[in-house]
Amino acid sequence: MEFRRMTVEEIKKNLVEKLNSNFGCEISDATDEQLYKAVALTVRDEIMQRRTESRGVRKAEGAKKVYYLSAEFLVGRSLFSNMVNLVNEKNYIQALEELHIDRGLIAEEEPEPGLGNGGLGRLAACFLDALSSLQLPAMGCTIRYEYGLFRQKLVDGFQVEVPDNWLDDGNVWEVPRPDQTVQVHFGGRVEEFEENGRMNFRTVDSVAVEAVPYDIPTVGYDSCMVNMLRVWSARSPKRFDMNSFNRGQYVQAMEERELAEVISKVLYPNDDSWQGKELRLKQQYFFSSASVQYAVNDFLKVYGPQWSIFADKVAIHINDTHPAVAIPELMRLLMDEHGLGWDQAEDICRRTFAYTNHTVLQEALERWPENLFAQTLPRVYQIVCEMNRRLCEKLWKAYPGQWERIGHMAVVAYNQIHMANLCVAFTHSVNGVSAIHTDILEKRTFHDYYVMEPGKFHAITNGITHRRWLIQANPGLSDLIDSAIGDKWRKDMDYLAELKPFADDRAFRERFAEVKHYNKLRLADRVRRMQGVIMDPDTMFDAQAKRLHEYKRQLMNALGILMLYNRIDEDPSFDMPPKTFIFGAKAAPGYQRAKLTIKLINSIAELVKKHPRASKLISVVFLENYCVSQAEVLMPATELSEQISTAGKEASG
Repeated sequence: MEFRRMTVEEIKKNLVEKLNSNFGCEISDATDEQLYKAVALTVRDEIMQRRTESRGVRKAEGAKKVYYLSAEFLVGRSLFSNMVNLVNEKNYIQALEELHIDRGLIAEEEPEPGLGNGGLGRLAACFLDALSSLQLPAMGCTIRYEYGLFRQKLVDGFQVEVPDNWLDDGNVWEVPRPDQTVQVHFGGRVEEFEENGRMNFRTVDSVAVEAVPYDIPTVGYDSCMVNMLRVWSARSPKRFDMNSFNRGQYVQAMEERELAEVISKVLYPNDDSWQGKELRLKQQYFFSSASVQYAVNDFLKVYGPQWSIFADKVAIHINDTHPAVAIPELMRLLMDEHGLGWDQAEDICRRTFAYTNHTVLQEALERWPENLFAQTLPRVYQIVCEMNRRLCEKLWKAYPGQWERIGHMAVVAYNQIHMANLCVAFTHSVNGVSAIHTDILEKRTFHDYYVMEPGKFHAITNGITHRRWLIQANPGLSDLIDSAIGDKWRKDMDYLAELKPFADDRAFRERFAEVKHYNKLRLADRVRRMQGVIMDPDTMFDAQAKRLHEYKRQLMNALGILMLYNRIDEDPSFDMPPKTFIFGAKAAPGYQRAKLTIKLINSIAELVKKHPRASKLISVVFLENYCVSQAEVLMPATELSEQISTAGKEASG
């Protein structure tokens, strides 16, 4: 499908109009924030125009639509990423230059979306980008976290968590869709009643929370496809209790609203307490239920109640176990709301859902206390128990008399709800994120299930989007590649294989080294501005950047640096090429050992800095508040990337 791109003059005209209409100012007196919003709104207009042009074509094809459910989407900033995917960044950059607008300054005005934390969320963001670029209809689904994870500050070497108010000035990319608000219910009790000779169920005395959707466009690279990342915000149906307020009960007047809306406040609330566990469960059911309700409503709007084709038109992908409760929720909707029988509903669910497992760590294979699950989601709990009963009958036939094995495979066992078993037992596809990872799932983690259904397990590795991590993050290298092999690799990464002969090309290698040195200067400048820390770009940059966790072994890296320091201190004849060790990581607020590791790394940095000889050979830098924007500058500058996680515990290892 052909589509036009904004010209330089059109972009300039739009920018001026946006400033006039939205802020009542001209370029000369606009703030950097106003300039950023004017540019972003101009880019958004071009994206939405493309979506309008392509929408009718997608509907006419009647293609299957993917709903990708994930607790995280670590999308990063969107401004220049969207320019790149529109294949119009050169026109935008030229327009900004002609208007004397510093694109570096306005880029820093864009808040980092607080929708993710680590590799799970970054993979989800790359996956949505890939689906859009391949012109596959899809929708990402998650929570509109008001405060994200947290903003990390370093105080005396310790991590301090402060709120990440990323939505304070709004989000220019999102499109509110209040017309598609749905209700999600918690607690209450289940009543049985007979109607037309059939036993039915309804939940009474429950607490309703409204799920209000906002859509963030994801434009495919050089593609007519614009998919949406749908983020759900929690809102109480009761806006304000005027009666309580008039009686002077001011806190009570706001209490119910605040209890409902806390669901979409923070990503991964600390679950050390019972209340924390309850909030996490509510979060997971909230966005899973809302997303499945939307998927069913959208199907009915297009096809009507043709349930026999539901799984042919709808695919729901569960990204790790956080959205696993979507499976019994679809069962509930099909049976309680639309009158289907159990066998038909279960068949539809099994053919609709697929599951990607991200880690074999037992702590990440979620389990919920059975009584908490029953109290919070009473009807869903009933359905899970019946799913488990039928599953155990099937397991008994496969493994007669092997109670321990069946207990290990059950969804409800030992007073817990095992979400990973729910995912494996009631989906048609189980995916690991690398061949090694899937091999571990088959041979160890889910071996008993693999023996029963070997065809269900797959190893489909989802790569990163090279548009963000190469074209956007490393423009110097992108231009060098263009000069060597042309630009067809920008759309199809396989063409990068044509670079192989240039490994022996001296001129190419020299230009490659120049690009790397420039990237190191860029990182050093950023760290100096953001943290006041001086980095020497003539040293080797050795980086370990990822969530801080014991299995990722930042501690081992730190101990290695201490050993090196001791050798320098004890052996005056020892020499080495100078090296800068760079760390970027956040530790979960309740994870004390991880937080102490951050303190240790910063203490080592101070120790090295004070040693007259060691400070000339090594230095240690801990990047504050590591995020996608930090990564976009760090990765092109890195010469040695530390991937030292415990073998078999992480796909990237």
